[in-house]
Amino acid sequence: MWEVLELNSTWIVLAFVCGLLARMLGLPPLTGFLVAGYILNADEVHASPVIKQFADLGVTLLLFTLGLKLRPKDLSKSYVWGNTLVHMTIVVGIVASGWMLLGVFYEGELVPREWRTALVLAFALSFSSTVFAVKVFQDRSETGSLHGRVAIGVLIVQDIVAVGFMTFAGAGVPSWWALLLILLIPARPLLYKALDWGGHGELMALFGFAMAFFGAEIFGLVGMKGDFGALLLGVLMGGHTKASELAKSLLRFKDMMLVGFFLTIGMMGFPDLRGLMIAGILALVLVPLKTVLFYRLFTQSKMRSTTAYYASLSLANFSEFGLIVGSVAVSAGWIEKEVIVILAMALALSFVFSSWANSRAHVGFEKLGSSFKRWQSEERLPGDGFLDPGNADLVIIGMGGVGTRTYETLSERFGREVIAVDADPDVVSGHRELGQNVINGDATDRDFWERFRLRQIRVVMLTLPRKTENQNVALHLRRWGFKGIISVAARYEGHVAELEASGVDYAYNYYADAGEAFALAVCGKYLEGNEEK
Repeated sequence: MWEVLELNSTWIVLAFVCGLLARMLGLPPLTGFLVAGYILNADEVHASPVIKQFADLGVTLLLFTLGLKLRPKDLSKSYVWGNTLVHMTIVVGIVASGWMLLGVFYEGELVPREWRTALVLAFALSFSSTVFAVKVFQDRSETGSLHGRVAIGVLIVQDIVAVGFMTFAGAGVPSWWALLLILLIPARPLLYKALDWGGHGELMALFGFAMAFFGAEIFGLVGMKGDFGALLLGVLMGGHTKASELAKSLLRFKDMMLVGFFLTIGMMGFPDLRGLMIAGILALVLVPLKTVLFYRLFTQSKMRSTTAYYASLSLANFSEFGLIVGSVAVSAGWIEKEVIVILAMALALSFVFSSWANSRAHVGFEKLGSSFKRWQSEERLPGDGFLDPGNADLVIIGMGGVGTRTYETLSERFGREVIAVDADPDVVSGHRELGQNVINGDATDRDFWERFRLRQIRVVMLTLPRKTENQNVALHLRRWGFKGIISVAARYEGHVAELEASGVDYAYNYYADAGEAFALAVCGKYLEGNEEK
């Protein structure tokens, strides 16, 4: 038996094995991390201060990197904040009423006797997990898509409500010193300069750590939620030209530290049979209810069925904030301590369900898309309607570094016959200001290709950053009967064969050929001329 769990090989190896097994079963590794936490708990191992700090650091970094990509204007949309508040109100009303009704027929310690208790528990279960959803979108590179931005906007509004609860119900009123936080806004130019001076190496990652923890620390000192401070510091730095590079430099650190977060959830304890049944009922009944309700609210807000589907599915879980609410309720004497363990199990089960559902999101919509479409409105939100490629017959998907250079080279030769697509509206706006033929759209979205007259398109060039995204686009095109050429820019030689098996005509390993192209360019410009002399 392990007596103390510190930052050592024990939990790292166990987490790796369980995460690997989960991946082999077709589930995201985080489900394996949850199982690893329960295994450790079963051996009477409890989370040490070290692993708790590791988990906290992971969440802080996650929210800071989220802030780097967050657009505050997205939160101002009524279909974000309005749907969030309506959803929370309905869920709290249904769950609290159901719990009180259960108390009429069943007597037990776990059944609330007062409306205040039932409302607090229902409130705790009305949130969705920011950590989980953001991880899903980052793994699929969908943070900039419309459904990603809508879901993240909902989560941010929920976090704001959470801060209000923590402030007035749990942690007390913030200090008057909190008013000085407004000085961070005029200090932004100095922070931008510091990021510029840091260059592109290890100092950039260190700057990201410093900003994330500085934000968490100063907000905590004035009586506000520290994680919310990390998020706002990220938003503050998000306008810098190196914000995307900064987020990438923190990616691996964040992923590693979040392993500790999922472990600690599992290590909170395992409920008895009665508690396990209650947790199972909450997960099996309430999670689908929340998901369907989100979908109906989104479609009534004029979103396409696809956008509403992916956004709702990412919110199909409970939130770690529910455990915080439960802790406050226990401290106030409203509920028993055993409820915290049940909430933790319900949270873990919701993560397993949501992991399974999101890993099969594209396949699920392929099978059930016609059923979902009957709920969508005939009108469309701005940016969620169908697009016309005009006279273009060559399409470039993804306007990162490779995509941009590809577009510039081809447009010089073919002009307006070339069109590019990117899911990030800010990226699109920047290219359109330069007069380039670039449109906003999520090419991994099955419905996206309905916007195009596929018969006129001869070539589709995929330059998305992840292999799975390129594969999904290629599969969508072939299923829609596209007979033209599909080419992909691959990062690794091992991906070439896999991509070609997905219906791709040509996969180009640009890293492998970059050295050769560089050498030929130098030879052509300098060496051959010197030889002639």
